[in-house]
This record gives sequence, C-alpha cells and structure tokens, in this order.
Amino acid sequence: MRTVMLPCARAAAPRLLTARMPTAGMSTARVLTARLLSARLRAACLAAVCLLGACLPLPAGGAMASAGPPVPVAVVQGLQPLRLAGEGSYRWFGLLIYEARLWVGQQGYRDSDPGAAPFVLELRYARSLQGSRIAEASVEQMEKVGAGSAEQRKAWLQAMTGLFPDIRKHDRLAGRYEPGQGVRFFLNGAPLGGQLDDEFAQAFFAIWLSPRTTAPSLRAALLRDAAPQP
Repeated sequence: MRTVMLPCARAAAPRLLTARMPTAGMSTARVLTARLLSARLRAACLAAVCLLGACLPLPAGGAMASAGPPVPVAVVQGLQPLRLAGEGSYRWFGLLIYEARLWVGQQGYRDSDPGAAPFVLELRYARSLQGSRIAEASVEQMEKVGAGSAEQRKAWLQAMTGLFPDIRKHDRLAGRYEPGQGVRFFLNGAPLGGQLDDEFAQAFFAIWLSPRTTAPSLRAALLRDAAPQP
C-alpha cells in the first residue's frame, strides 16, 4: 500500500489528509496512470485552496500599501496646519478597490459634531470604475447608514451621476468639506463641477465616517488621529 499526502486548508492552519492508493500487483502503465491522477488531485486541491483564499472577504481597513504623493495644495488650502488623521484601504472579497486618507486641520474631526470643521477625504483608486457605478454605490451606502430620504437619495444619485467621471487606476478623487457650505470634489487636484450642499455632504461622508458605516475597520483607521488638537 502507498500513502498519498494531500495538502488541504482550514481556517486556522493547513493540515494533511491521507488517502491510500493500492499499487501492489498493478502493471507499470496502471501505476503511472494512478500516480498521474494522484498528482492532478493534489494540484486540484491546491487550486481550490488558493481560490478560496482569494474569494474570502478581508477586513475593510488596514495599512495602505503605499502612501502616494501628498494631496494637492488646491484641495487642502485653508486647512493649515494640515495633518493626516488616518488612512486605510477598502477591499471587496479580497480585491483592493481604493486607499483612503482623511486630512484635517487644527480643529480635527469630532463624532459628536461632524459638520463643525473642514476636512478632506481622498480616495486613491486601485482599479478603473465607471463614474455612474460610483454614484450608484454611494447612494446604496447612504441608504445603509440611514442618510436622507428616498426622494433625496434619488436627487443625489442624479447629481453624482452627472458629476463623477469614469475613474482610471491610480486616479485620486477627493471631497473637501466646508462647514455649512457643503462639499466640492476634485479629480487629481482639478475641481469637478460646483459645490454640493451641506445636507448632501453630511450624507456622503457618513458612508465612511458614520458609526453606522458598513466598513467599521476603515472608519477606525481614518479617525485614528482625528481628534482636535490644542
């Protein structure tokens, strides 16, 4: 009897399963065929393990692979002294979608009064996306955090669809919030359209910064050093 070791995976650590393959009394051709099937079975098992690892959802927040260049001056003008409150990444079933950074001024960012001070949220995309899909996903997340009415979200979808262009890999989309005024968007440092009102801005940034966000680990990463400074 010959023992064949098959590598398989579990959540905690890999282990070995054994399957016995009789070879005594078999012709040379049959033995070679059996060994070929065994090798193919091992390869199939490994492929399944790798596929499973690629499809499992990973935590939304985490250290960014690379900080990238600083946010353009035009986007953060007036936020001096400027500081990076936090950064993280968003993944969908293991695929990196974008890296996010939150920039604040001396007043920082407070959960108790999210509209009290200016800030900039920047997304650096890791893949190309249609602008219309970004708008649709934003409205879906607004609904999940309970922001706005159905009628408002319908109007916001229309506004974002007309505003957001198609995004290419490495593009940087930033939203600058001004208290009581709203948000203005920038693509790679260049302004996109006009300013959208404060109610929309609060709903939009709630996607990432609200306690009800669907990406709590990313939120924690962004707000790591967001508290006001003396």
